[in-house]
Amino acid sequence: MNMVRKSYVSAIFLILGIVFADAQIYVSPDGNDENPGTKKQPLATLTGARNALRKLSKAGSTESEMTVIVKDGWYRMDEPLVLGPEDSGTDRASVKFTAAKRARPVFSGGKKISGFKVNADGIWEIKIPECENGGLRFDQLYVNGKRAVLARTPNKGFLKINDIKQNIIVRGEGRVADKAQQILYFDSENFATLKNVPEDELNLLRFRAYHKWDFTIRYLDKIDKQEMAVYTTGKGMKPWNPLKKGGRIVFENYKEALDAPGEWFLNNDGVLFYYPQSGETPENTEVVIPVIENIITIKGDASNNDYVKNITFKGLTFTHCNYRMPETGFEPNQAAASVSAAVHITGAKNINFIDCEVTRTGQHAVWFGKGCTECNVSHCFLNDLGGGGIYLGELEPLKGAEHTSHIVIDNNIIHSGGREFPPAVGVWVGHSSDNIVSHNDIGNFYYTGISAGWIWGYAPSPAKRNLITYNNVHHIGWALLSDMAAVYTLGKSEGTKINNNVIHHVHAYSYGGWGLYTDEGSSFIEMKNNLVYSTKTGGFHQHYGEDNVIRNNIFAYAKQYQLQCTRVEDHLSFTLDNNIVIFDQGVVLKGVWEKIKIKMDNNLYWNTKGDDYDFAGKSFSEWKKTGHDTHSVIADPGFKDPGKYNFKLKGNDNTNKIGFVPFDYSRAGVYGRKRWVKKALLPESVTKEFDRVVEENLKQNTGRD
Repeated sequence: MNMVRKSYVSAIFLILGIVFADAQIYVSPDGNDENPGTKKQPLATLTGARNALRKLSKAGSTESEMTVIVKDGWYRMDEPLVLGPEDSGTDRASVKFTAAKRARPVFSGGKKISGFKVNADGIWEIKIPECENGGLRFDQLYVNGKRAVLARTPNKGFLKINDIKQNIIVRGEGRVADKAQQILYFDSENFATLKNVPEDELNLLRFRAYHKWDFTIRYLDKIDKQEMAVYTTGKGMKPWNPLKKGGRIVFENYKEALDAPGEWFLNNDGVLFYYPQSGETPENTEVVIPVIENIITIKGDASNNDYVKNITFKGLTFTHCNYRMPETGFEPNQAAASVSAAVHITGAKNINFIDCEVTRTGQHAVWFGKGCTECNVSHCFLNDLGGGGIYLGELEPLKGAEHTSHIVIDNNIIHSGGREFPPAVGVWVGHSSDNIVSHNDIGNFYYTGISAGWIWGYAPSPAKRNLITYNNVHHIGWALLSDMAAVYTLGKSEGTKINNNVIHHVHAYSYGGWGLYTDEGSSFIEMKNNLVYSTKTGGFHQHYGEDNVIRNNIFAYAKQYQLQCTRVEDHLSFTLDNNIVIFDQGVVLKGVWEKIKIKMDNNLYWNTKGDDYDFAGKSFSEWKKTGHDTHSVIADPGFKDPGKYNFKLKGNDNTNKIGFVPFDYSRAGVYGRKRWVKKALLPESVTKEFDRVVEENLKQNTGRD
């Protein structure tokens, strides 16, 4: 009986140990998913770990922390990690996927390729069996950790469209035809590279056309070598943003264009060609093709209260995520909002990404779609992105549980996006409310750093009470697209505050290139205590909106106009007061300032290069007679070294006259250890190249495109 009693007690304690002790599951590159997941017998994949967690959950261990500890190393992912409601933690005991101590595991959705042969032209080539006969296709390639260039013409700059004609095939009911054929004509110089394209490569060849704030990718129907024209079919062109004569275009993805180091091409037979750069050999070069199109999918059902909850990822790196260009290409789409994300989350609560990295993607990094709330991304490094950084909400407004809200995006570095889709943005807040976007460093994007709101005009918008604060947003635009800004807003946004940000080096191709931009219907937004400098067309621009407040900001050194407004409306458009405007070129005010209904007073203006002050075609004294800026002054604000972008005040006598309240702009951007803060600095080669591009663009004096 004693033996039986002892065995029974031992069994009880074993069960209690499973239920109440923290459960730890180990994953290692040397593991096996047939193992039990112990430290000595680890699993091999995150999916294997998920399955082990499910078994623990079924065994009843829902009151204990369940932690997946991932050892250092490289993990190839053959499939995405898919998590559903059954994988949730509880409010008392969350689920964690975390790197082991001092480890930095890397999960790759790619496949390493080796065995290249060097042909007579010095081009590397290899046949990839999975790519034969219409199999695996990929649109990105990574060589020694860097994104290679899909073979293109020209190698730098653009070709020009000589003329364009559109034939409507299906009109449809909207302003944009449901289906249309466009014929793009070229002169002999711009058409030259297409003359030798073989017929069997035509299905691969495509173009990228850049127009205003957007761009188009299309495959070709045919090439007419006599007319020097290409034919393509898709949606009709948007009347407000069509392809135009003189427009910029690039042709890519054909063998004839493989003529520069760093370029690659995959033909229909599955042969990959690569033009090596100096010093690269097949033996010393790592080549990775991205295979899977999604790294993590978290999918709950908020409408039925069936959430995925209480899961944390910490210290993990996710890389090499493929975006396969569909046969329809990419129709013009603001913010590239039609593109997917490497990490896609719906129907979720308390999902956290901490100290993670997402890199080398073909699409956006992270998207909190419908039905997400109380989630967090902090201290993460998102870089080398085909699309944007973090997207919140959906393209259509959703109500109730499916409305996404209360997401915190704090202390992240979001760099070098839009590599495949230039209209992508660093942080996009669509139909989503009550979010905090704070202390992020967002840089090296082609379109916009932060975008908030997704209603054009004055219809009700659910994008309210968003706080965008203490971010450093910089090196935006690169003279590639137009009508863009570092921080961009749309629609009614009651309670939204855009405060205490540092914004600098923003430059559009033609018109636009603002620091703060309240676009169509932007209303009831506060913009306060922001430092904005080195923009193309102004620190602030309002297209149209209602009752926005632009207060206590520093707007410095725009290239063409310091402040701009566009549309006249019957209501109060905005209040602009207690701001400092300092410049050395361009006009102070550009637009309809005499006609627009605004409150504008107690501002300080200072031209560091002379006495030229152009207030919408008027002198300062003439401008005051309009009833605006009655108590404003022209005076030196007393910055320590504004020419070197040091805007700390030596004194405040003149700024006191306008009621300006000094703010500590050094707090903007990421915080924490020196190594992390230093990581947010773009390489000097990048910032110098940006300056060169800006100078070249200003010399070209491009107009509206």
